[in-house]
Amino acid sequence: MIRRIATVGGLTLVSRLTGFIRDVVMAAVLGAGPVADAFFVAFRLPNHFRAIFAEGAFAAAFVPAYARTLEQDGLPVAKVFGDQIASALVVINLVLLAIALIFTPWVVSVLAPGLVGDPERFDLAVALTRITFPYLALVSIETLFAGVLNANNRFAAAAGAPVLLNLSVIATLLLAPFFESAGHAAAWGVLIAGVAQMLLVGGDAEANGLGVRFRWPKLDEPTRKFLKALGPAIIGAGGVQLALFADTVIASFLPTGALSALYYADRINQLPIGVVGIAVGTVLLPEMSRRIAAGDLRGAASAQARGIQLALLLTVPCAVASLVIPELIMHALFARGAFTAADASAAGATLAAYAIGLLPFVLLRSFTAPFYARGDTLTPVKAALLAAAINIGLKVVLMGPLAQVGLALATAVGAWINLGLLAWFARRQGFAVSGAKIGRPVLMLLLAGGILAAALFAGHYALDHALSGMTTFRDETTLAILVVLGAIVYFAAVFLLLGRNWFNGLLREVTVAVETEVPPPGGPPDPVDDSAALPDNEPPPKT
Repeated sequence: MIRRIATVGGLTLVSRLTGFIRDVVMAAVLGAGPVADAFFVAFRLPNHFRAIFAEGAFAAAFVPAYARTLEQDGLPVAKVFGDQIASALVVINLVLLAIALIFTPWVVSVLAPGLVGDPERFDLAVALTRITFPYLALVSIETLFAGVLNANNRFAAAAGAPVLLNLSVIATLLLAPFFESAGHAAAWGVLIAGVAQMLLVGGDAEANGLGVRFRWPKLDEPTRKFLKALGPAIIGAGGVQLALFADTVIASFLPTGALSALYYADRINQLPIGVVGIAVGTVLLPEMSRRIAAGDLRGAASAQARGIQLALLLTVPCAVASLVIPELIMHALFARGAFTAADASAAGATLAAYAIGLLPFVLLRSFTAPFYARGDTLTPVKAALLAAAINIGLKVVLMGPLAQVGLALATAVGAWINLGLLAWFARRQGFAVSGAKIGRPVLMLLLAGGILAAALFAGHYALDHALSGMTTFRDETTLAILVVLGAIVYFAAVFLLLGRNWFNGLLREVTVAVETEVPPPGGPPDPVDDSAALPDNEPPPKT
């Protein structure tokens, strides 16, 4: 399992690094003015719907259903199920796309009402949304291909697809003089990327015998179970996205630049969420689904415990850095071109607020996986909706005194509430992760994070004085030194606090997990093994 997490996490890291380059180019070209605000509204709208209907609700319902059908009935039956769902998905997305394109001004006015009084930003947001919205349909189909591939233990193409989005937007931004505006260039980059992502993931599925064929859906048993799980999943994903919608709605009333500060701070905050949290959750869901379908409840619980420990090991230092040196991070990474030092400072304060909720954000997928793996999409809905209600209420209260920082802070509080409720519901249902198994490692990792915080604070103070004479690249140099110093201090502290036995134990459990993997009926066929995701000189994992 950890090998697959490394595959997904490694490719996601490449995606995030190219995403960082994209954001640096975007900050330099778009800045934080009205064009940037209009583009971020246009980019957020299809992404909100994508998170509800595609990567959120659809993936949560489809992957366990497909994995369960694959485990119990074999690949041919699972392929028929996937074909039927794909046909319905295409029809639904075409209808949604037609409605959105016809009523785009109304959609923008509802979701970003603060722009209505600013004709320049509103008209530009409408025009850009009409370009970006088809991205939703393209990525929805890609998500289905990705779910099929993931359930068959193939993760590389789906994890690497977002790289195409970054490269496409970078390319069109560099060609911005040939477009009507820089915002138009970025919007066309998004649409082109949607086509490329769908072709990449769909092509990988087709090449490995997992491509879909359109056929009329039938209300058979797998489809009924899928639909039963999909309804609550849509409500749950909608609850989470409702809170993010609230960010867009409220930020549209704030001064120019608030939307941009939220975007750039969230991009840094999303780095560990994507590289660690989503990677762990992407692998953990089909892993637990297969084990639970095979009756291996102990193996499923062990997989979850390993995922949580790995996620925390890699996320704690990111959270600490974002809390201790947020302004330095934003200045070093983005303060150039049209993105001013004041813009970077505003984004830094927003990043610190987001960082308060980074740990629960990363862990959410690990805590929802045991529910989804059992076909229970209703329980996570309860947690998500209650957390979203509190989140939105706090946004309204905090937007006045704290502006966009208050929105980020409310999001962080909502994430902690969501995680706490999931843990409580899991304990009530009898499958909470064992405190005896993860309690001490969690405490020691948090203590190591405290040591890291002290080291970063002292190091930043010392370097601020030592490098005061530098006139160029001062912030970049300071950040680079602190990254190296922080990594040494943190991992040394972890090793001293948890000892060699903890690392060896984690590696030993990984070895056992790989050797006792639950294969599909009849063994994993060659077209869907892990070897394609590994370097050419590395043998495929044992099954």
